[in-house]
Amino acid sequence: MSKIEKKLVKEKIILGLDPGTNVMGYGVIIIREARVSVIQFGVINMGKYGDHALKLKKIFERVLALVDEYKPDEVALEAPFFGKNVQSMLKLGRAQGVAMSAALYREVPITEYAPKKVKQSVTGNGNASKEQVAKMLMQIFSIKELPKLLDATDALAVAVCHHYQNGATKSKSKSWEGFLKENPKKIVVR
Repeated sequence: MSKIEKKLVKEKIILGLDPGTNVMGYGVIIIREARVSVIQFGVINMGKYGDHALKLKKIFERVLALVDEYKPDEVALEAPFFGKNVQSMLKLGRAQGVAMSAALYREVPITEYAPKKVKQSVTGNGNASKEQVAKMLMQIFSIKELPKLLDATDALAVAVCHHYQNGATKSKSKSWEGFLKENPKKIVVR
């Protein structure tokens, strides 16, 4: 479906990614009017590739393939969390960068979300476990079976978070003056 056809039926596709160097989750949702549905979610397993550079190449190729197949309007990624192991953080950051590059290569806009923001958006609790996030998504989308790897539901949660944030936080204003004109009730005179 072309972008013009999508606009006529008020449709948006969001690809959510949970970057990882061994397992990367992905989730694709579609928004038609006010209804959100799952198109696909799963994982890309790179554990069989021993070389880190080869894993990064595979991440780029697979994300590019997902973008080409589902033609998302936007891509949302979970930002790496801060851990104690610097080497793990570096590898995770590279995986995220490569995933971002693949989306940008196809000129798809990207947005990052902190893990706590994703959990908060989906469950109402920024400290929710992966299992709690997965169970909430199962309820929202009537998913019958919990996936073996929760990276898939984590990525789906990122896409859902992006949808929720996009509707709630976009502002037309480009300046404070414009914001105040659009929101006169928020002005407090003392």
